[in-house]
Amino acid sequence: MRITASTVSLTVEDIAASRSFFTEHLGYREQAAAEGFASLTRDDAAVDIVLLRRGIDVLPPDQRERHADGLILAFTVTGIEAEEKRLRSEGVDITMPLREEPWGERLFQVTDPNGVIVQLIEWTTPDHS
Repeated sequence: MRITASTVSLTVEDIAASRSFFTEHLGYREQAAAEGFASLTRDDAAVDIVLLRRGIDVLPPDQRERHADGLILAFTVTGIEAEEKRLRSEGVDITMPLREEPWGERLFQVTDPNGVIVQLIEWTTPDHS
């Protein structure tokens, strides 16, 4: 097997709200769309995102009513402080403030209108002094 791309599929109530969130605030662009479906991409190493409307019949019956819940969509970035400031200035609700873990992970979280948690991470060298 040779993997040529990675995509995460998220089942949400309001595709337009999530699509707007990811395109306006996180640099995604719409690649394809149809009733109950949107495919988003970026030109860097970010995973592609497929948004499916909850209840859509292309999903197997046991998956149709599920919601993207308990999932954290994490992106490793550079310049995390600037990203946090930019998102805050755009009115995005920072649902977990910027913090630094002892192992060198700096992170914060935002949540899209459908409850999808997006975590931005920047790795640093831990201070062992």
